[in-house]
This record gives sequence, structure tokens and C-alpha cells, in this order.
Amino acid sequence: MIQLLRVAADHPDFRELIKLLDKDLWNRYPDTQQFFDAHNQVKLDAHAVVAYLDEVPVGCGCYREMSDEHTVEIKRMFVKEEARGRGIAQRIVKELEQWASEEGKQDALLETGTGQPEAISLYKKLGYVRIANYGPYIDSEESVCMGKKLSL
Repeated sequence: MIQLLRVAADHPDFRELIKLLDKDLWNRYPDTQQFFDAHNQVKLDAHAVVAYLDEVPVGCGCYREMSDEHTVEIKRMFVKEEARGRGIAQRIVKELEQWASEEGKQDALLETGTGQPEAISLYKKLGYVRIANYGPYIDSEESVCMGKKLSL
């Protein structure tokens, strides 16, 4: 059974999953991950979700507010390899979108990478469209930035 839990950014299960995500990203982008590490830090005001499969933490994601008070950035999406293919990532994104909508947010942005085709496919399936690279990703050829209007 899959269960989603909204947690604080310092929740121990969220932090452990982030460590696994960082290892995965270093494997995918060994030559450039040091650039992205600085932009992947999660502050304590982030809104995080942890997914549990049979009470074991298997996935996570969070969002942080952007300088525009109506926009959030989806960050730190990860599902353990052994739990993939069960729709967990999709459920996490939808939960984050719902939470952001409840907080009055209207738009969601995210950045993923060219080395993560499964993530790009997921986001397209969920209605995200490619947008111009923003913020620290403007000059990154490996970055794929996407956005979506949230339902209120």
C-alpha cells in the first residue's frame, strides 16, 4: 500500500531519501553535478512529501516558494529504483501541486536534466510544458525547465 505524508523539510525519512537522490544525480552527471548541488539545497521552509510503500519510505519531493508569491518550484523528486513503475512519483507531484494550490499558489516550475528522460516524460504526462531556462539554469545545456498552471 502506498501512503503519502506531508512533512517538514527536516524530517529524517525525507533527508535519507535526499541522500539517495544526490548519489543518483552524481552517477548521472559526474562532470557537472557540483554546479547543481548548490541549487539543490533544501531550506527548512520547504514543503516536503514522503511516499511510503508498505510503511517503508521509497520516494519524496518538495516545493519551495519563488520570489513571485504565486509560484512554487518543485524540487528533490526521487523514487527508489525498486519502487519505480508504480505511479509513486506521479502521486508525489500531484500531492505537491494540491498542497501548493491549497496555499494559494497558481504556477509550478521545475528543473530536471537531459540525463533524466523518465522525469521529463512524467512531467509531460502531468501537463508540464518546456519553458525557457530560468534562474541559475539559464546557461545550462543539461537543464530542462518546465512549468504548469495549477488548478485552484
